[in-house]
Amino acid sequence: MKSFESNQESLFKICIVGDGGVGKTAITDRFLGKKFQAGYQLTIGAEIKVYTQNIDGKEIKYQIWDLAGQPRFEFVRSSFYKGSHAIIMVFDLTEIESLFNLFSWKQEVFKNIGYEIPLLILGNKNDLPDQIEKRIIRDCIKKLKHEFLLAEISYFSTSALNGQNISDAFKAIGRILLRTPLIDLYEKVIIAK
Repeated sequence: MKSFESNQESLFKICIVGDGGVGKTAITDRFLGKKFQAGYQLTIGAEIKVYTQNIDGKEIKYQIWDLAGQPRFEFVRSSFYKGSHAIIMVFDLTEIESLFNLFSWKQEVFKNIGYEIPLLILGNKNDLPDQIEKRIIRDCIKKLKHEFLLAEISYFSTSALNGQNISDAFKAIGRILLRTPLIDLYEKVIIAK
């Protein structure tokens, strides 16, 4: 079975989802090497960015779809999921509601993609005080892992402010995608259409 590891450069579509204000755009910008910008930047619909990362000597090109998190954009988000190879779910470590809302995001992912998909969860804003208890985070991630029927799920505590763990998080999803056989990714995309 051919995998992405045999390609020189691979292109993967990754959708970043989560409530508005959790830091999806700031995380993406930080990953692209931009400086942190204070203040909330509302994404309207989706913002698409492309970035190439070297993982273990292989060039991985990400097409990153930063999806608007506000409920009023739900009707346009559905078309943006088509052809996704992975999902990154983001919550705010200081807002427990954003963590619990990952279950609603899971429903939206299931509704629009309709299959098991590589998943990464980021708890953002680890540079701020008054964070959600780690036990609650662990329990939610364990439940999401079970509901997504995943053998593994990666979680990173990140900071868009100082860049902590952001590059490592993208490397983790890249490694998962590299070892996923081509046939699995493309058959699932075709089935979801």
